[in-house]
Amino acid sequence: MTGVLIVDDDPHLLKVLKIALETNGYTVTTATDGESALLAATQHPLALVILDLGLPDIDGTTVIRKLRSWNPVPILVLSARHTSDDKVEALDAGADDYLTKPFGPDELLARLRALLRRTIDQPAPEPIVTTENFTVDLAKHRVTRDGSDVRLTPIEWNVLEILVRNPEKLITHRQLLTEVWGPAYAKDSNYLRVYMAQLRRKLEPDTGNPRHLLTEAGIGYRFQP
Repeated sequence: MTGVLIVDDDPHLLKVLKIALETNGYTVTTATDGESALLAATQHPLALVILDLGLPDIDGTTVIRKLRSWNPVPILVLSARHTSDDKVEALDAGADDYLTKPFGPDELLARLRALLRRTIDQPAPEPIVTTENFTVDLAKHRVTRDGSDVRLTPIEWNVLEILVRNPEKLITHRQLLTEVWGPAYAKDSNYLRVYMAQLRRKLEPDTGNPRHLLTEAGIGYRFQP
């Protein structure tokens, strides 16, 4: 059984989520505040955490930071906060994905499956990542499309490598900028827009409707294999 911790101060939603997840084969532990959640994380084997940000004692973002300091368990934020700033803050704190309320149960379950695919008994990333339109050889730093090499600049490669090594995971602008350019450039998202446009021109068959290098408006980018 796959252990999931649900953290939310809404007892009705907590009950609905618990029933939905247990019906789909998950073992569920619940908590109604941040301190209880952190304690539960030390007492139960967890494969995933579903976390609301608006908790009565400590903010959910603080829970993420504290949990992330010692536990790599995937964290899906489930919150009524819709602004990009809230999403970016949670993702930068260490959350793996963000779903706003209200939400559909099918989407929630799909997000859980996507997170678990990347973490449960997952082997080390393959050195070669293949999509329908291009192939990335991580070991050789080589990209091919239609059998021909694609010439990438060092920065283009660095951006692509981060995304490819984290398939389906939402990577924020701040994360990419910090890792590629350094902390001093953490807010210069114009750099990213330029290089993502260049990558799409080189790798996507339709740059206006990309299939693999996806934008989450105002937040970041996601690689879809």
